[in-house]
Amino acid sequence: MDQLLLGIGTRLQHTQHGPGVIVGVKYATYLISFIHVGIKEIDKNDAHLEDIIPENVGVEIETHSDVEKSLLKILQFWGGITENVPLGEKWTQGTMLLQPFDKSLKPKEIPISDFFHKIVMLRDRLRVLEQNINGSKNLSDEEKVNLQQYITRCYGSLTTFNVLFKNKEQWFVGEKGA
Repeated sequence: MDQLLLGIGTRLQHTQHGPGVIVGVKYATYLISFIHVGIKEIDKNDAHLEDIIPENVGVEIETHSDVEKSLLKILQFWGGITENVPLGEKWTQGTMLLQPFDKSLKPKEIPISDFFHKIVMLRDRLRVLEQNINGSKNLSDEEKVNLQQYITRCYGSLTTFNVLFKNKEQWFVGEKGA
């Protein structure tokens, strides 16, 4: 693979960092957004890189506005990919029991990890919705603010599930104060 020809938007696989997308091109390095480890600066001749889908082939160095466009493209492309969010240790291999009021009905048992995965997917999709609202050219600023308030309230409604998260920085956060 000729590393000097890869451009912004090229999907890559790195043996140490996993899948990623080029978000910036410098003289001798790429800025690559990896799904699991974030943005890393990698040498263009790194033997651990393998291109999956080359796009925007060229050796140009991108401007800020081009980088912003590329990041939006990446967010849309990887929109279905969820962040790797750890479940709290006390819930690992646990189950959730849904018991109907009528004791003659059979309860439903669900692995907590499956339920947790659904909660994380919901959170990620709310984030993508929020990004789409912010990036919309068809909505006025007032409409964006009104829609943002509904998303914030959704986060607030989901704070009950924060007990499942291992790391506090991944919690749902609703309106503060009032």
